[in-house]
Amino acid sequence: PDLTGLKDEVIMPRYSRTAYDHAVKAVGVRVVEVDSQQELEAAFGPRTAMVMVLAGRGSQEGPLSLPVIASLAAPRGVPVLVDAAADELVVPNPYLAGGADLVAYSGGKCLRGPQCAGLLLGRRDLVQAAWINSAPHHGFGRGFKVGREEIMGMLAAVEAWRHTRNHAEEQRTWTSWLEHIAARLTTVRGVSADVLQPQGLSNRTPSLRVQWDPAIIALTGDEVETLLWDGEPRIAVGGAGSFLPFPPSTEPSIRIVPYQLEAGEERVIAERLHAVLANPPRKTARTHPAASDVSGQWDVDVTFVSGSAKHTFALEQKSSSLVGTHYASFAARDLGGTLHGRDLLLRSSYTQQGVRLNYTFTGVVSGNTMQGTVLLGEYGTAQWRAARRGYAPPGAPRTG
Repeated sequence: PDLTGLKDEVIMPRYSRTAYDHAVKAVGVRVVEVDSQQELEAAFGPRTAMVMVLAGRGSQEGPLSLPVIASLAAPRGVPVLVDAAADELVVPNPYLAGGADLVAYSGGKCLRGPQCAGLLLGRRDLVQAAWINSAPHHGFGRGFKVGREEIMGMLAAVEAWRHTRNHAEEQRTWTSWLEHIAARLTTVRGVSADVLQPQGLSNRTPSLRVQWDPAIIALTGDEVETLLWDGEPRIAVGGAGSFLPFPPSTEPSIRIVPYQLEAGEERVIAERLHAVLANPPRKTARTHPAASDVSGQWDVDVTFVSGSAKHTFALEQKSSSLVGTHYASFAARDLGGTLHGRDLLLRSSYTQQGVRLNYTFTGVVSGNTMQGTVLLGEYGTAQWRAARRGYAPPGAPRTG
């Protein structure tokens, strides 16, 4: 979008930077990141369109809490938007009471309504302006149209939240489901399980922390999540099928949340997880020494579903451990991994400025080349091939 002559900067506290920044950046603004009250005050200017705050601990306490931000933004006439997507719809609204001008909620999550809809609450003039710039009008928001079916579904979800759902009973029900899963799992030797009650407003649901003795059950949390995700029926726990956490959890534990389940599904989860922990698949320990030294720079060709890119690995090797830098199309980031025999594993992650790019390279080394598959988290997989970079004196042709 062409924002010439318009306010085109949005201020965000560092704790508010997430992958959902794109919802703001899509309109063409520049995000100004701040990490202190002094930086916030300096960031305000004639181009400031608003301040965006992510609901959570950072907005509730600390040097850039919502009340602090609002006290500085209001005198300057700068509106404050709170992203409360995962929050419960509390009335009276705590964010509006804390100085926010607008609050946005997801239609899914706590409200259990349409995932492609949501709520925007706050100042009448700003809410009306948002509506004017969205569908059915033919402005920028037309491409993000919410259908009339989702609108009615959203209305039904809000009415149910306010008038028919028994929230205390729901919490008790969800806790009972977790207790059922815990009772089943703790019959497995080496397994313990604890029900944890929610804190705060975001994702307000009890959760079950399942832990096991790795000497008895030789699986990591990531491996259990993957087994559940790849099994039948598919069960999504933690970051399975998504982009979190990174790097994958090596701890012998997982956490289960129930508030998106339907009655009876807790029994399915209990039986499937019991089967995984009671009869874990056998793993062959990767203890073979590295078959070669891959230290140096490697020119990497990555072939995506559509298109390709050239990356670079700069690697240092100590025994079977690898560290280095991954130079990709979008910024550079640290690289780490292992080489056992000819089998290579490398991981890198870039999670700054609202970007989440996670790479897990697996493959085989063969002399001065290596190749394999790279897992891109929520973005699927790609193929990659690398060649060791050769060097020559200035002016001489490069070899290798």
